[in-house]
Amino acid sequence: MTELLGKSKEELREFCVALGEPAFRGAQIYHALYSERKFDVAQITNLPAALRARLSKEARITLPEVKQRFASTDGSVRYLFDLPPSEEKLVRPASVEAVFMPSEGRQTICVSTQAGCAVDCHFCLTAQLGLIRNLTAGEILAQVLLPLEEHKAQLTPQTNIVLMGQGEPLLNFDPVMAAVRIMLDPDGLRISPKHVTLSTSGIVPGIERLAEEKVRPKLAISLNASNDEQRDALMPINKKYPLSMLMNACKEYPLRTWEHVTVEYVMLGGVNDSADDARRVVRLLAPLKSVKVNLIPWNPGELPYRDSSPERIEEFRQILVDRGVPASVRYSRGRDVMAACGQLALLQIDGAPLSAVGPPTVSVYCRRTNHG
Repeated sequence: MTELLGKSKEELREFCVALGEPAFRGAQIYHALYSERKFDVAQITNLPAALRARLSKEARITLPEVKQRFASTDGSVRYLFDLPPSEEKLVRPASVEAVFMPSEGRQTICVSTQAGCAVDCHFCLTAQLGLIRNLTAGEILAQVLLPLEEHKAQLTPQTNIVLMGQGEPLLNFDPVMAAVRIMLDPDGLRISPKHVTLSTSGIVPGIERLAEEKVRPKLAISLNASNDEQRDALMPINKKYPLSMLMNACKEYPLRTWEHVTVEYVMLGGVNDSADDARRVVRLLAPLKSVKVNLIPWNPGELPYRDSSPERIEEFRQILVDRGVPASVRYSRGRDVMAACGQLALLQIDGAPLSAVGPPTVSVYCRRTNHG
C-alpha cells in the first residue's frame, strides 16, 4: 500500500496518474490532507466514490498513536507519540515528542525531526536517548497536523513551527525539507516562512545545503558557548565543526530582506554565563550581517548543571545590547511537564502519566494491516 502522508503535491499527482486517474486528483488529495486535515479518504468527498474505494485498498494515511498527553499549567501540552514500524519492517518503531504552546494571537508547535539524537549536547536530556532513527516527512508533519486538529476550536490565525524538538534536523535533511516545503506551501499547511524556524547544533554542511534551498525556514544556531574550549566540552559536535567554521557558514548564509539568524544560548550557571563570556559572544557574532540572540534559562533535569540567576542573565543580556547585539530572554513553556527546551526525553511526570489529561479527542484514521 502507498503511504500518502508526507507526499508532495507532485508525488500525489504522479500516484494518481499511475492509477489511471487525472493528475488533478492528486492535488485534491494534497489539499484535503494538509489544508483540511482530512485523515480518511472517505472524507475527501470531492473524489469520485470509485476512487475513494480504490484508495481505501491501495493507499493509507498513517498517523502516530497519541500515547500520552501532559498538560502544563501554562496551557502547553506535551504529546508523546508512538510511531509504528513500516509494514516492510524497514522502519523501526519509536516514540517522539511534540509540544503545543498556545499564546495570545498565535500557537507554536515544537516538533521532533529524529527519534532521539546523536549530537550528544551534554546539557540536554534528549542526548541520553541516543539516536534511535530518523523520522519520515509524514511523521514530522503528523506532529503538526494532530495538535492543530485537536485544538482547532481555539486556534488563532498564526501558527509558528519550531524544529527544536528531539533530533538534529540537518542530519535528517531530505525528510525534514520535504516536510518543511509542505508546511510552507500555500496549498499545504499554509504557514509563512517567517513563522517556521529550524534550529541546528551547527552542522556546517547542512547549513550550506540549506542556504541553497529556494523554499526554506528561518535558521537558528544553538551556540551555548563563547569559545571552542567551552563548546567542545558542552557540545562535542564542535570538535568536527568548530566556531570558526560555524560563524563563517552563518556569515555566508543568504538572508532574505526580513530575516536574521537567531542565536540560541542556554545559560548555565558558572559555566558559560560570565561577563567575559558575553563579551566573547559579541566578538563572535560581529561579522554576521543580521543576528538576534535568545538567552534561554537552563531548564532543570537530571544533569549536573544549575541555572543562572535572573540577575546574571540580565547582566549578560545588557552587555550584548550595549554593544549592538539584539538580545532577549526566552523563558520556556511547559517546564512543569518536562516539555521545555532540553527536557524532551520521553519522561513521565514523577514516574507516572499525568492523570488529569484525558483520552484523545481527535478521530485518527489509519489504513494499516498492522498498526503498532
